[in-house]
Amino acid sequence: MPSDSLAARLSLLEADLRAQAVQAPPDHARPVHLAGQRCGWATLAACDALRDTGLVRLEDQALQLLPGLMPGPALDAGLARIADTLRQARCLRGWRDELLDITVPGACLGAIERAAMRPLGLLTFAVHLNAWTPDGRLWVARRSLSKSTDPGMWDTLVGGLVGSGEALDRALVRECDEEAGLDPHQIAARGPLRTVLRMQRRLPEGYQVEDLLTSRCVLAPGVQPANRDGEVMEIATLSVAEVIARIEAGEFTLEAALVILEDIRQHHL
Repeated sequence: MPSDSLAARLSLLEADLRAQAVQAPPDHARPVHLAGQRCGWATLAACDALRDTGLVRLEDQALQLLPGLMPGPALDAGLARIADTLRQARCLRGWRDELLDITVPGACLGAIERAAMRPLGLLTFAVHLNAWTPDGRLWVARRSLSKSTDPGMWDTLVGGLVGSGEALDRALVRECDEEAGLDPHQIAARGPLRTVLRMQRRLPEGYQVEDLLTSRCVLAPGVQPANRDGEVMEIATLSVAEVIARIEAGEFTLEAALVILEDIRQHHL
């Protein structure tokens, strides 16, 4: 396909995907404030669950979490109680027993259970690796059918959320090990992480506010990625044309489609 035709096709596809990825907060959601900083969007269900707990102050235009507390052990303990309250109220989708940081520009306010991020509309960071073969095919992974989100869909070879206190690059190295069995020396030639998009998407459990970051790497001949954490059912390589066709058919997760198309546009046009 001529590059100009491919560019036009990609532009239309990306525009459609970005429309899905950038949406207004859920109806009746309230801005979340913590330690004097605005940091999220709480669903109506989350507000109702926390209303009479003594952990929040519910205002007409905001949900104040742990009013009067500043970052520190007492605030983190309060955040753990908030997450448990939301779990008891069935506002959470699963429970991961993982902490993610609550951040605002230039500061980390505290950490909370990963499953509580969406009901409170808190910012998360997802790191992805677009891994290519030397002859220009893309390594991709198919999500396990046991995954709570997007089971059975195709994904980037590596993708995952940054944990509490974890540097972005360190998170990528960890995810490469867990999801693709790649050791640090096998991805040493990867490019720097760059932000593709801040997703703001309505989900059944809340509001996904997430920075999508991606790195690009050409894996050496003979390198065979292999999943180690049980969250992937298949790993394959696809040509650029096959990837685009499968994205158009809705076989890739929205996040993966966005970071893959950005890579194709940058390096294959």
